[in-house]
Parts: sequence; C-alpha cells; structure tokens
Amino acid sequence: MLWPRKTNRSEATPVATGYMATITEAMEKRELPPGFVVTASGRISGAAEPAQATRRYPLKTMDLVALDDALTYGTRDCTARLAVYVGDLGEHSAARARQILAKVPTPNEAVLVAVDPNRHAIEVVYGEGLRGRGAQTAAPRAVAAAAAAYRSGKDLTRGLVDAVRVLATEIYPVEPPRKSIP
Repeated sequence: MLWPRKTNRSEATPVATGYMATITEAMEKRELPPGFVVTASGRISGAAEPAQATRRYPLKTMDLVALDDALTYGTRDCTARLAVYVGDLGEHSAARARQILAKVPTPNEAVLVAVDPNRHAIEVVYGEGLRGRGAQTAAPRAVAAAAAAYRSGKDLTRGLVDAVRVLATEIYPVEPPRKSIP
C-alpha cells in the first residue's frame, strides 16, 4: 500500500499516481499552442488574448459546465478518459473519429463520443486498452442514448451528457494491482 507514508517535515506527501505520469508523458510528445495547458485532471485548457476574437461554440456556458461535470465524474468512475468532439466528421465518420481519438492523451485508455450535427452522425470509438472492460457493449448503447435525446427534441448537450453517462456506467474501472502479503 502506498498511503499513508511517513514523511519528514521537508518531504511532501505524494498526491498523484502513476496515471498522471502517463498523461504527462503523452503531453510531452505533443506540442500545445501558446496559452494552452494540461490541467491536473488531464484536460486541455486554453486562453486567448482579450483583443482576439474567440471562437463561437455550439454550446452555451451552462451546457459546457454540465458536459464538463459529466466528463470529469465519468472519467473518475470508469477510470477511462472520456472525450467529446462536436464538428465535421466528413464522409467516413468512423475513420475520422478514430483519427481524433488518436490525438486524445492516452488514446488506448480513452473513449471518444464524436457528433457531426450537420450530417446527423454519432460515432463512439475507444482504445484497445478498454477491450474486455465493457466498451464493446457500452459504445452502441451510448450512441442509442444520444440519438434518443436528439430525436426527442432535446438539445445537443443532453445527448452528449447521456452518452457520457452511459459510458461511465458501463465501462468497468481498472482495479489497482493487489500487493501480496509475504
């Protein structure tokens, strides 16, 4: 067991696990534009100069907060990185979704919900590390949850949040390795 560990006054107690090191390693391989940073949870956050026009996003601030909460808590629950992409997926939406998944930090342990509102396409793709953890059955159910929300007249955010919640619920978390007692 790693915690609690006795510390000296000058020694800090560790607050992160090897999982964060994996995120750091993934981010070192990729250059971020100026003004962007990886947060403690592994998400990428960006800032722009006040004089520069910012992009218009399809979601309102409260919708982004709801989606961020679903992603944050869902990632914690299933110990897989959950990500969302809203935008043009092109003619081959599944292939494009896999390309986007490859850009996510730790793509082998990630799930991407990709939505193309103009083409009415919903794709859920996941990394190889999630095979055998319920991702195979969770992916079609997440697509069905998102599609049901869109068909019933709910907004884009509700469909995304529903899909993320299905994934978080149905993907099995990784159990920490057990230490044998000598």
